Amino acid sequence: MRALVVRLDSFGDVLLAGPAVRAVAHRADRVAVLCGPVGAPAARMLPGVDEVLVWEAPWVGFTPPPVDRTDIGRLVDRVAAARVDVALVLTSFHQSPLPAALLLRMAGVPHIAADCVDAPGSLLDVRHQRAPRAHEVEAALDLAEAAGFPRPPGDDGRPRVRHARGAPDLTGEGPYVVVHPGASVAARRWSPERCAHAVQLLAGAGHRVVVTGGPDERDLTAFVAGADGLDLGGRTAPPQLAAVLAAAGVVVTGNTGPAHLAAAVGTPVVSLFSPVVPAERWGPYGVPHVLLGDQTAPCAATRARECPVPGHPCLDEVTAEDVVAAVGKLLDGPA
Repeated sequence: MRALVVRLDSFGDVLLAGPAVRAVAHRADRVAVLCGPVGAPAARMLPGVDEVLVWEAPWVGFTPPPVDRTDIGRLVDRVAAARVDVALVLTSFHQSPLPAALLLRMAGVPHIAADCVDAPGSLLDVRHQRAPRAHEVEAALDLAEAAGFPRPPGDDGRPRVRHARGAPDLTGEGPYVVVHPGASVAARRWSPERCAHAVQLLAGAGHRVVVTGGPDERDLTAFVAGADGLDLGGRTAPPQLAAVLAAAGVVVTGNTGPAHLAAAVGTPVVSLFSPVVPAERWGPYGVPHVLLGDQTAPCAATRARECPVPGHPCLDEVTAEDVVAAVGKLLDGPA
């Protein structure tokens, strides 16, 4: 059996699809993942993935490409060449799986399953309804089971990645806490000034602090690290970042891909979570975590990219002292 799992969104979204991918891989002979360019590095780290097909869909992302008939035709040909027997189309609760399902049908995929609230016509063979407010991990696992791929015996259903070991060449020896100040949209970021203050207080409390970020966040990470943190901004591709997070005692970050990567390597998370999307659907899954941020703020469930409330109170009312206390709680472990 050749299976295809479709998740066309971001890096973190693809990581959260990992447990469902493992469920599919337990019964399928070969598993391919179809994802966008942002999610592709995550797909390549997922256990159970044999092939990654990368395509940027015109209905996904902040700056989607225009619809291009030739490009779509190439995708259809690639999927047809893969001779897929069954496909799962994974989407967030607010997305429709039907555009992807249509292209899979055009490629000759005979059996397609998805969560769908719209009438699918002949596009789906399994039209599943996700449980209200289910976490993205659980929703994907439920769909996989409905499509004939139950969770494998002994699999705990947590996100995982391959080969995440320590990175002492980047971090040096000894314990540390990671602070990751960036996020893909402004509404999900704690202010740089508060991040920098947290690094100072963590260092003052005796913690070694490592600050991480992407190549386009070097100015941010340098500011946040200051004189007290080790600045790794722009120095960690996803596999290296996984290794850095795996060796950390705690990761402090917003609702962004590295929060899910930390969970996938089993590291506790202090989650600075803006309620523009629900924490029960998108919070760190399967690891100890402390959720900070006002989940009842006026921006709740708006999916806003820029905070619609002056002063960004949902996150910026969180203090550096709150973060230090949360780190201490997670490092101390269960009482």
